[in-house]
Amino acid sequence: MNCSDILESWCQGSLENLEQLDFLLTEELANSTPVNVWGITRENALEKIRERSQLFRVVQKDVRQLCQDLGLKQSHQILLMLWKLWLPLSWQLFQEKQNLKKPLIQGILGGQGTGKTTLAKISRLILGHLGCVTINLSLDDFYKTYVERQQLQAIDPRLIWRGPPGTHDIQLAIEVLDKFCQKAETETVLVPRFDKSLWNGAGDRTGFEAIEKADIILFEGWFVGVIPVEEKLFNDPPEPIITEADRQFAKDMNQELKTYLPLWQKLDRLLVMLPINYQYSKQWRREAEQKMIASGKTGMGEQEIDQFVEYFWRSLHPELFINPLIKNSQLVDLVIKIKADHSLETIQTITK
Repeated sequence: MNCSDILESWCQGSLENLEQLDFLLTEELANSTPVNVWGITRENALEKIRERSQLFRVVQKDVRQLCQDLGLKQSHQILLMLWKLWLPLSWQLFQEKQNLKKPLIQGILGGQGTGKTTLAKISRLILGHLGCVTINLSLDDFYKTYVERQQLQAIDPRLIWRGPPGTHDIQLAIEVLDKFCQKAETETVLVPRFDKSLWNGAGDRTGFEAIEKADIILFEGWFVGVIPVEEKLFNDPPEPIITEADRQFAKDMNQELKTYLPLWQKLDRLLVMLPINYQYSKQWRREAEQKMIASGKTGMGEQEIDQFVEYFWRSLHPELFINPLIKNSQLVDLVIKIKADHSLETIQTITK
C-alpha cells in the first residue's frame, strides 16, 4: 500500500476505508512538518484526513482534467501534489478568508518552472468548489505598456527584456488591489491583461477585464514579495554576476525593489516555491522551449536560454534575494521546496 495507490483507487470510485485513512494519517504524522503547516495534531488527525479525503473526491476529476489541459501528464505525481499541497493549502486559504471582511491576498513567489502558475490555477478551481470566488493575478499583468518600456529602454539600455524591477506599473497594481478591498458590492474592478506574444514577443497590454467579485486573490510572480538586501552582499556575488557592470546592474535592481515595497504591503500571506537547486531554472526553461518547438511554435535555442535565464539571475540572483527573504521576512508563511522533476521535496512553515 502507498499513497498513490490509495488516491488512484478513490479516483476509480472505491470508498475510503479506515485502513487507508490510518495509512495516510501515519504518513503525515511521520514528519513533524505537517503539524505546523496544516494544523494537524494527533488529536485531530483522523478528522482532518477524512475531511481532505472527502474534498479529494469532489475535486479530483476536475483537477485531473485541468492538469491535462495544462500539459501535465504524470498522473501519480498530480495526485500526490493534490493530496499533499493543493488540497490542504486551498482549505487553509478558505478558512483564513472566513476571518476577513476583505479579500484575502495570497502572494505566490516562484521562478521559472517552479509551478506557481499551476498552483494558482488549481487552487482557484478547488476554492471554487468550496464556494470562494477566486481570481488569479500575475505580476506580468502589470507590465508597463510596450511604448512605456521602449521609452524606459532608451533611458536604460540594460533593460533588454521585460521582467526586472522597474518594468511594472506599480501604482496600477496597488490601485487594483485597493479597489478589490474597498469596493462596494455592486462595483466592478478593471484588471489589466497582458499578451506576451505581441510585438514579436516583447508583449503589450491588451486591455482590461471587468471583475465583479473576489473572495481570494492569488497574486503570483517571479519576485513577488522580494525585498532589498544589504549592499555588502554584492561585494562577493555569485555567478553570473562577474563584471563590475554586472555588479552595478544588480545593485541598481536592488535599489529599484524599494519602489515595490508598498505593493508587497498589500499581501496578507506569501508562499515561496523554491527549487532545491536554483540552477534547475535552466533545465526547466529548456523543457518548456522544447515543448513549444515540438508543437510547431518558435522557441529559444540553448545559447539563447542561457542568456535569458542568466539575465534574470544578474538582476535578482536567488542566492542573494530569495534565501535572505525566507530567513528574515515577516511576510513568508510557507516554503515549498521543489525537486528537479517538479515533485515536492518538503513543505516548511516559517515561524514568525
